[in-house]
Amino acid sequence: MTEDIEKEVVAFLNSLGGELLIGVNDDGTINGIQDFDRLSLSIIDRIKNNILPATLGLFNVEVKQDSGKSYIRITIAQGLEKPYYLKKYGMSEKGCYIRVGSQSSPMTQKLITELNSHRVAHTLSNVISPDQHLTFTHLKIFYSEKGFDASSDYFLRNLGLYTEDDRFNYVAYLMADSNGNSVKVARFRGTEKLEILERNEFGRGCLIRSAYQVLDKLEVVNSTVVRVGGDAARRELRLIDKDALREAVLNAIIHNDYINGSYPVFEIYDNRIEVISTGGLPVGLTEDEFFKGRSHPRNRELMRIFSDMDLCEQLGSGIKKILKAYSKDIFDISEHFISVRFPFNKEAVNILDEQTNGGVSGGVSGGVSGGVSGGVSGGVSGGVDKSDMNLSNNARLVLQIIKQDGTLTQKEIAEQSLLSTRSVQRAMKELRDNGVIAREGSDKNGRYIATGML
Repeated sequence: MTEDIEKEVVAFLNSLGGELLIGVNDDGTINGIQDFDRLSLSIIDRIKNNILPATLGLFNVEVKQDSGKSYIRITIAQGLEKPYYLKKYGMSEKGCYIRVGSQSSPMTQKLITELNSHRVAHTLSNVISPDQHLTFTHLKIFYSEKGFDASSDYFLRNLGLYTEDDRFNYVAYLMADSNGNSVKVARFRGTEKLEILERNEFGRGCLIRSAYQVLDKLEVVNSTVVRVGGDAARRELRLIDKDALREAVLNAIIHNDYINGSYPVFEIYDNRIEVISTGGLPVGLTEDEFFKGRSHPRNRELMRIFSDMDLCEQLGSGIKKILKAYSKDIFDISEHFISVRFPFNKEAVNILDEQTNGGVSGGVSGGVSGGVSGGVSGGVSGGVDKSDMNLSNNARLVLQIIKQDGTLTQKEIAEQSLLSTRSVQRAMKELRDNGVIAREGSDKNGRYIATGML
């Protein structure tokens, strides 16, 4: 662990990204480190606080094991807001570094000036939210369920939801309880975009909630079938590789170019699913680098938040996971769009055809029509342990809101949860029937309390 580790990180941010290993010799021999937890926290703190512009979402710090020894791997992505520099030296030759071969070298003043003049100003963190009256009940619920303290006055600021002049930025807008964000899932008859059978519009609220809704919707489509071989070997097949589809969906949502008012689209056909995001490749990332797994996050703040939710893994791992199951041919990359076309597994389709005797349209499309009404409409799917009590997602969402403020009326709870008043009433009845909440005081001046049974 060197005193100038920030310099190495800056050099990678200003180049094509890379990795730093702590506890490993130059020849690859692992020496190992002892107090790796303390050291990891120290590294994260130094990178966050000693480098500008902000590096949130541009690096990962992981403790790895090999041959019984521990070492730390720091993965750094190429930054969008070059030049990055050491905070204490400013945007100078002493503060700006770039990777040249295997060395980190100081930038010339000419290069610093050139990079600064081309800096991408329209990143999500710098764009002002069109609405400054935002609430974040869902976001706080998601973070609380992951064990984070969402009650702190600095919670929103630590997530990078403010501009430099203390106004909500576009990241805040996408994470707010109510916004104009709309993620569409459409199902078409046949294999062409001629006749639409079903259109679902998820969003108008926290982007994490929308992501869960899309994942649950496509999970219904991505049927699992069983093939029993001649030797009675049982084999489960999916229409699409589950991990690859999940990565493509999350990549589309995290890296979409939202500033232009465009949103990801997910299209379901009788023979495939297409995942479409807008914006093309980020500036400075080539197609070859993209397929090699080079990470160059367009929306670093979203990357950080989704990472906190365990919805994305180490930088650059998503593309590698997709290419492990499929070839590059499923990608269609243009200046303004990235489309990923997942063909259905033919063997799985044939099994479904045999089982339903109604072809793919009966076996697959019929499953889609069922929707996911019980999925993540409450916005908390996958984020809670449902083994404690068999509550609906709506009831769990209402319970979390009551825990934060028991004085809210049913109408106010409906506004915060984005549920109908009738749905809130049903959820509260469910909570009362299960002994999870109780009314304290009068109907006019009382409050709801959580009884602690869940």
